[in-house]
Amino acid sequence: MSIIRRILGEPRPGKPLPVICKDPVTLAAAQRVERSGHCACLSLRGKKGTPSVPNLHAEPQDTSAPGWLALLTLIDESRNTSVIEPSATIPAEQWSDVITLPTEVQFLTTVSQLRLYGSHLRRLPPEIGRLSALCNLDIYTSYSLHWLPYEVTRCARLRDTRMSTRALYGNIKTRLPFPRLSGPLNVLQPQTCSVCDKPFGERGATPYWTTQRIGTDVTPLLAHSCSSECTARIPDAPEGYYARPHKGGGGVGMPVSDLY
Repeated sequence: MSIIRRILGEPRPGKPLPVICKDPVTLAAAQRVERSGHCACLSLRGKKGTPSVPNLHAEPQDTSAPGWLALLTLIDESRNTSVIEPSATIPAEQWSDVITLPTEVQFLTTVSQLRLYGSHLRRLPPEIGRLSALCNLDIYTSYSLHWLPYEVTRCARLRDTRMSTRALYGNIKTRLPFPRLSGPLNVLQPQTCSVCDKPFGERGATPYWTTQRIGTDVTPLLAHSCSSECTARIPDAPEGYYARPHKGGGGVGMPVSDLY
């Protein structure tokens, strides 16, 4: 059954199906991806009252999974290309087992378009900030991806983004709460400070949430700061959002209620 029929159902006799305004690349990706198996955080959005605080996704990636191994090969073969789209070459049942990108993504310095439509990613690695040529980031319908690493702010050419914003922490409409940050988690911590890009050394890392405009979207970011000076360098959030870096939990970090 085609993606159009899955969305709109069978056409009525004598009436053609409505035209869906989707570009060919998106339509092809929509036909490939596995739509089930996303996290349960999305169910919190539709409940009345204050949504429960979700858990921060820190699941380890199965590095023996066929999809992970195929992704490593794809990245190695794509170091001189401008577009990378894992779902176009990795079978859907394998691609859906990939919950993060490998640190090797940092070597894709010629990639200008990163197409992750419909992925089951839970997070992106801080090394995405090394993609100096990145102009377009598409994570639309990646419903298990609720935040980006602060390091994405280093992608100076990134101007065009497409995200399922209702799945993001602190979204101005759904107000999905930020998980509480009690301390750094090894699986999420970068090798260097998110702000100054220097090794942490004995200072250690302190995680904070912030909300910033990335490309065409207002996005929650997870920053790991090495010092109070670096934390102070994080810009204020856009108007309507919690201005300064915060630890999340409950209503902390949420946009003001009169804007939705």
